[in-house]
Amino acid sequence: MIRINLLGQSRPKAARKSVPMESAFLTLMLLVAAVLGVGFLAVDYWQVNNKVQDVQKKIDQLKQQKAQLEQIKMQVDAFEKQKDLLQQRINVIEDLQRNRTGGQELLDAVANTVSRTETLWLTSLQRKGNALQIVGTAGSINAVAEYITQLRRSGFFQQVEIKEAKQTDDANVQLFAFTLTATFAPPGTKVTPTATPAAPNQPAAKPKMVG
Repeated sequence: MIRINLLGQSRPKAARKSVPMESAFLTLMLLVAAVLGVGFLAVDYWQVNNKVQDVQKKIDQLKQQKAQLEQIKMQVDAFEKQKDLLQQRINVIEDLQRNRTGGQELLDAVANTVSRTETLWLTSLQRKGNALQIVGTAGSINAVAEYITQLRRSGFFQQVEIKEAKQTDDANVQLFAFTLTATFAPPGTKVTPTATPAAPNQPAAKPKMVG
């Protein structure tokens, strides 16, 4: 028997199970945005890290240059100090040359004693008659003692006495400033001694350093 649907209604079809296109597109866009964000962050981090490394290299270079400049400054200061000592030594020689009365003989005697003593310079020499006041600088207190010995052994100086010996206020170079008194008495000159000099073959006593 044939059945006719007089109402004109069809049976409902089962609903299809599918993901909406809008939701899939939104998910894809989020994934693309996340990938691009991570990429931008990675590139930015790489650039910043390179800049930090460049800045650190410049800082290290500046530190090295600063250390080199400080070393050069110390050397310049030492050269300036040596220059001043040499200039003072020249001034002493010029003063002796201006005093021609026995000046050449005294100059030779002083030069010989200084040349026999290492790391020692004279900065002042005052003469009143035959009385001398000798002021100088030495690299050690032993050099001062050796210079006193050379003065006594030369045969041109008597009554050699140490008045002062003290270390100078210099952190870079160890120096000792000293003051001596002596009597210029070439061989054959009679001088009444006021102090007993050391024997020619005996070393002079080391001067006492003033703190």
